[in-house]
Amino acid sequence: MERILKRISLFLLVFSGTLAGAQNTISIDVDFYTRGELRRGGLPNTEEEGGSGNDHANFVSERTRMGFVYNGQGLAAKLTAQHSGIWGSKEGGSFNVFEAWVKLSSKAGFFAQVGRQNISYDDQRIFGSDNWSMTGISHDALRVGFEGKGHKLHLIGAYNQNAENTKGGTFYTGGLQPYKAMETLWYHYDIPKTHLGISLLLTDIGMQGGEKGKTEKIYREILYGAYLNYTPEHWTAEAAYYRQTGKNEYAIPVDAWMASAKLTFSPQTTFTGYAGYDYLSGDDQFATPPFGAVGMAQHTKIKGFSSLYGSHHKFYGAMDFFYVTTYRGGFSPGLQNAFAGFTWRPHEKFTADFAYHFLATATHLENAEKPLGHEVELSASYDFRKDTKLSIGYTFMKGTETMVVLKRTDENRRLHWAWITLRVTPKLLNASLK
Repeated sequence: MERILKRISLFLLVFSGTLAGAQNTISIDVDFYTRGELRRGGLPNTEEEGGSGNDHANFVSERTRMGFVYNGQGLAAKLTAQHSGIWGSKEGGSFNVFEAWVKLSSKAGFFAQVGRQNISYDDQRIFGSDNWSMTGISHDALRVGFEGKGHKLHLIGAYNQNAENTKGGTFYTGGLQPYKAMETLWYHYDIPKTHLGISLLLTDIGMQGGEKGKTEKIYREILYGAYLNYTPEHWTAEAAYYRQTGKNEYAIPVDAWMASAKLTFSPQTTFTGYAGYDYLSGDDQFATPPFGAVGMAQHTKIKGFSSLYGSHHKFYGAMDFFYVTTYRGGFSPGLQNAFAGFTWRPHEKFTADFAYHFLATATHLENAEKPLGHEVELSASYDFRKDTKLSIGYTFMKGTETMVVLKRTDENRRLHWAWITLRVTPKLLNASLK
């Protein structure tokens, strides 16, 4: 510990010389986000929630964030308070600190950021902000790295604990994030004169397992992979591959993978077309027992891919049936997602989007076929002013018998979801400090 403290002190000393004579600024901004939803079918997957007639929901949720940002030469800091909840709930929702960090940086490109922070990389498939959800995603972590001349190298470390224990061990049972410890290495390089960017990601997730004080142990799950982004004129091509190994918190070996590809074409500023395909591996011998039955096939290896801390709503269908809600038993049949769509922007303030998804499981189910159904998504947004946006959307899914089996409700053959959001983001203060 003494050596670590000495290294941190030396690191701070290196950056302290950059702070003199800084042009300092402070800003205060607010983010009001309100969403009303009407749902008909899709989400239940337990015996208590399932069954015909129970799978309807109408509600209004809200999120309010207030952020304080300080920027100086070589030093930045941010504090964001957040409240989220459901209209009319007597529970009062949740109030917490979403961000609280300081960042030291040098003119040479080195930096260190410590505290509660959002971690987003590449297309946000593995690490993302998940801004659609009312709570978002943040991590208590130390991030150090270098950015310059087309290179970006980030090293992240996190260690979670429930309380400031002076005795009783370090057993961790959930909190801001489910992991006990996390180490991540991310590297990105933009190849000059090629329109090609390459990212490499290596993540070591330490999950708490066993029984407190008896068999407690940290099991390591490793994820590694790459993301490519090619952006010639009017085109964007993206591809990614990730693999997971190690053991989960129940000491079961993990051997899972995913791959994705997406092509976007923008011949003009008013129109953009896109198409792509995602494949996420699933567990073998997957079966969801019928109502009144218990038990699953014993799995000696986990083959269902986990997309960890990404922005799931962005990828696998707007209804969030997959990788947001879980399956009974905790295992996964994986997912195949073939999609296409277009975005139309006839005016700088108005945008409309149409998307189609064909969804299927990745592995063969013992009691159902692979196809899950067809999903059609329509959405539009209008910017009343630079800090006020109104958006609406409607999604319909024609589900198969497999959706009925997986989500355990008879209403999964025809699924409807409509929503409307209002987002207001005024900047209350933006001032220079002398």
